[in-house]
Amino acid sequence: MAQTESPLPPSVRPQGIPKVKTDHNNEMGNAGFRSGVIVRILVGLIGMPLFVWGFFLAAGGAGWVRGWIFLGVQIVGNSIISILVVKKDPELARRRATFGEGTKRWDFVMLGVFGMTFLGVLLVAAFDTGNGWSTMEGHGWWIAGLVLFCIYVAILTWSMLVNTFFEKTVRIQTDRNHKVIDTGPYRFVRHPGYLGLIVGFIGSAPLLLGSWWAFVPAAASTLGMIIRTMLEDRTLREELAGYEEYAQRVRYRLVPGIW
Repeated sequence: MAQTESPLPPSVRPQGIPKVKTDHNNEMGNAGFRSGVIVRILVGLIGMPLFVWGFFLAAGGAGWVRGWIFLGVQIVGNSIISILVVKKDPELARRRATFGEGTKRWDFVMLGVFGMTFLGVLLVAAFDTGNGWSTMEGHGWWIAGLVLFCIYVAILTWSMLVNTFFEKTVRIQTDRNHKVIDTGPYRFVRHPGYLGLIVGFIGSAPLLLGSWWAFVPAAASTLGMIIRTMLEDRTLREELAGYEEYAQRVRYRLVPGIW
């Protein structure tokens, strides 16, 4: 997520609106958050064991050391991001657990495309390992993948810590006094979160798993992220006040000097 991202000023309750109304809205929001957390926990408890079983089955068995290390790296890296965000901006962490009202319909499609293509990266790497389709010799490639993953953790954490609007879906957050963010990594590119995701998350997986063939679905996943960047940038230009001026100052969406 990019600008669906300047820290949100303290909210001021409009005059004439009874406090009980605000409390009711908070209760509704908290209920939605709790429901979202419960659903995610249930999906994780059911889906994760099935995924791990299929992942290692495709690779030929539970002895795939690179597969276990990959899962460990993912858990540690994403836990670091979550802990830092919860500590700095618990409201953002809460909102990222749900889909905000007004999320663009096309973004649900793009999220589905990303999920399927990244799953393809993992499964292709597993089948590659199990069937010996390609060989990535030496530890240098794995180290390169770990460096890229660390870059992903750093960029995504930095982006979230300066951008309280960094929800997981694209929408104009009128309920949160949505404003343009132009600090931190947003001084250099307009969508640093996507840059970190493409370079460090998608790009690192084939290297960490040791599969050249996994770069094929990784390329498809990257294309999906680029399309999502284009759609989000267009939405923000059309609907978020001040974003057009920001785009004139920070010219590049993802890669400084290129695009």
